[in-house]
Amino acid sequence: MSARKTHRVGVSAYGASATVEQKRILRRAVEGALASEHIDTPCAVEIYTTDDEGIHELNLERRGVDGPTDVLSFPMFELEVGEQPSPEPWELDESGRVLLGEMVISLERAAKQAEEYGHSLERELAFLAVHSTLHLLGYDHERGEKDEKLQFRRQEEILDEMGIRRGN
Repeated sequence: MSARKTHRVGVSAYGASATVEQKRILRRAVEGALASEHIDTPCAVEIYTTDDEGIHELNLERRGVDGPTDVLSFPMFELEVGEQPSPEPWELDESGRVLLGEMVISLERAAKQAEEYGHSLERELAFLAVHSTLHLLGYDHERGEKDEKLQFRRQEEILDEMGIRRGN
């Protein structure tokens, strides 16, 4: 009997390295979002950490926006909310997991936002990772007010499930 595959969350540096603890938080947040969304298909998600300069370059290159942001999401699929990813064979990693997508998080911007919002950097990183994971799963707050409310509600619910609340 073979072991059930689990999700794989990679964390790599793209200009700024996360600490071991920050990597643990990022992985836990992605895994928490996938579990809360009932994603049964084993998935692979790549997280790249960077600084404001690095994310600014990517934001300009990929979105035509000339400025830094906190997180960028690059889904491999155009999923509807609640849809399970069902890939073609070439969309699997070497272990047979679905390549769900990538995210890039500016550690510099996350630290500024944590201070601005009065909570820990760890809470901000978890928030950004959950936010981006929901984008990979078809949520998009930029489609309109209804979609924005849905995504933001789910973000808070997932963080609550993880025991990460505002002010932490």
